[in-house]
Amino acid sequence: MTSSRPSLRPHRDDVLLAVLGLLGGVALWALGLHTQGGRPFHDSRLTLVPLAVMCGAELLRRSRPMTALGIALVAVVADQFTWGTLATVLMFTDLMYAGVLYGTATAARWIPRASAALTVASTIVVLAVFQDRAAILIGVAVGLITLGPATTGVAVRSHRQAADAARLRAQQTALLAELDRREAVGAERARMARELHDMVANHLSAIAIHATAAQSIDDRTASREALSVIRENSVQGLAEMRRLIGLLRAASDADAADGAEAAPAAAPTLAGLAALVEQARVNGAASGLDFALDDARGPGAPLPAPVELAAYRIVQESLTNALKHAAPGEVRVALAGLEPLTVAVTSPLGEGRQQDGRPGAGPVPRAPGSGAGLIGMEERVALLGGSFTAGPEDAGAGPGAGKRWAVRAGLPTGEDTTAPQRRIHG
Repeated sequence: MTSSRPSLRPHRDDVLLAVLGLLGGVALWALGLHTQGGRPFHDSRLTLVPLAVMCGAELLRRSRPMTALGIALVAVVADQFTWGTLATVLMFTDLMYAGVLYGTATAARWIPRASAALTVASTIVVLAVFQDRAAILIGVAVGLITLGPATTGVAVRSHRQAADAARLRAQQTALLAELDRREAVGAERARMARELHDMVANHLSAIAIHATAAQSIDDRTASREALSVIRENSVQGLAEMRRLIGLLRAASDADAADGAEAAPAAAPTLAGLAALVEQARVNGAASGLDFALDDARGPGAPLPAPVELAAYRIVQESLTNALKHAAPGEVRVALAGLEPLTVAVTSPLGEGRQQDGRPGAGPVPRAPGSGAGLIGMEERVALLGGSFTAGPEDAGAGPGAGKRWAVRAGLPTGEDTTAPQRRIHG
């Protein structure tokens, strides 16, 4: 376990300052350049003692700034009883500066205040004792070696704190930007996953159904028809897979060499529902399914692109589920209204059969389901603030009436939308 206490090993810059201070002080002493004379200790060599102590304090200016300042204060006072040297005074000012800069926040507050009080007090005391206006110069000197370095340390410390705060804000901003980017990437991946499911699952379901039919029916003509449908759905599924890959390439590399191949195609709209239902009719013929489209929308302004895409995908997924699970009969797609746009897909429901992808008590479905289709439809409707229901219901009275599976969605087409209402019947 490592200790959190700062190391006592002096910083190399502090060592350099101490060495330069010692050499400078010794040089001044050798030249006989002193700051005062006639002190109690007349031996000029005693001047080197406070100098050496001050150099030792310089070694602690970063690791123990308050200890260094205390030693320096004793050394500078002792220097006043010797011949004195300018190097000792200059190093004291540096330790005052370091005490504010590297010390605690409390020390950074009280050192300048104490320096100001000392400057004022020394001026008043000397002036009162000597009754000489020249005493003001002593106060100025005390201020220069105490208050000056302390206020400089406060300014530098404030600047560093502001720089640290700005750096922290920049890091936080970068972190938030990275989180936003990851969220956007996740949302885009989820959208691509829904698109992949909606586009390809329909063709793969048709392939699975007709492959099963080709294996179970010993009829050369029926097998050829099944293989023809399989080939057609394989080609269409491959084309849509290439389209999706093109979207991914265009999003990840706008300067790709195969730009023409990677260009995203237009999103499907409700104008393509007739072709979608016709394709489902071909795919479901072998299973006794018939498909009908009832578009009762009145004339009006064009629908928003997200609404058209959501409605198209809901119909596409519902037809895919019908191909997998529905009992023989008619699958009807109905569109009505403009505000909101209502989409309904109903299909015959066999005894004990489910169309929500969960295991049921009835017959085994013609193709396996993952259960993600209804979730994807529900999410699309929720994003638009619409309503969504899916579940079994009575088909009404009359011949052939019974249970049917119904998917119904209400998609707002204006700017004002209500909170999403989602309900799935088990």
